[in-house]
Amino acid sequence: MTPKEQYYENIAGTIIKNLEKRRMNGYYCPTAKEAADLAMSLIQPGATVGTGGSMTLEECGIMSQLRSREDITFLDRAAGQTPEEVTNILHRMLLSDSFLMSTNAITIDGELVNIDGSGNRVAALIYGPKDVIIVAGRNKVCPDLHSAYRRVKDIASPPNCLRLNKNTPCAKTGRCGDCLGDDSICSQTVVTRRSGIVGRIKVILVGEELGY
Repeated sequence: MTPKEQYYENIAGTIIKNLEKRRMNGYYCPTAKEAADLAMSLIQPGATVGTGGSMTLEECGIMSQLRSREDITFLDRAAGQTPEEVTNILHRMLLSDSFLMSTNAITIDGELVNIDGSGNRVAALIYGPKDVIIVAGRNKVCPDLHSAYRRVKDIASPPNCLRLNKNTPCAKTGRCGDCLGDDSICSQTVVTRRSGIVGRIKVILVGEELGY
């Protein structure tokens, strides 16, 4: 193990202890593959499963595993043929057994910071699904809430807007313009400081950079 790898494992250990104080379960996986395997093991056979939009889940291979798993009902928004069908799938996700997502940022003190456009992802995080499984690369770790907020606005949002073909200031300049236009993906800001239900939120920290 290199000093850098040991450093990230140590940081993850600190975050996991702080997550436990906040009634959330924490795990650490050195690689994305191990994280995907762990996430899959946390989903029970027969479960109905939803996901938030996430490059992390794509990069880990979790999305492809969900689509190929025959013992669950996967609510895949990509299966929607019309906007109405996609909306119906997103609504059904709010009553799923397991909801998988990443987080835009996580502080060393164990707080989750997420900013959403439509709000379906943070809605599921807050209330509805029986279990929420979060996969977060080491690049999502921030010292405190202020740096976590700035990370979302200036590091995560610009490439997400480019990916989604949004006409926003950050897509053009790489910096948050605090916009209010139709294409803004920053509508809801949610800080999760504790889980209302003990163990409902499970956070898998990964010793690799994943997502935006």
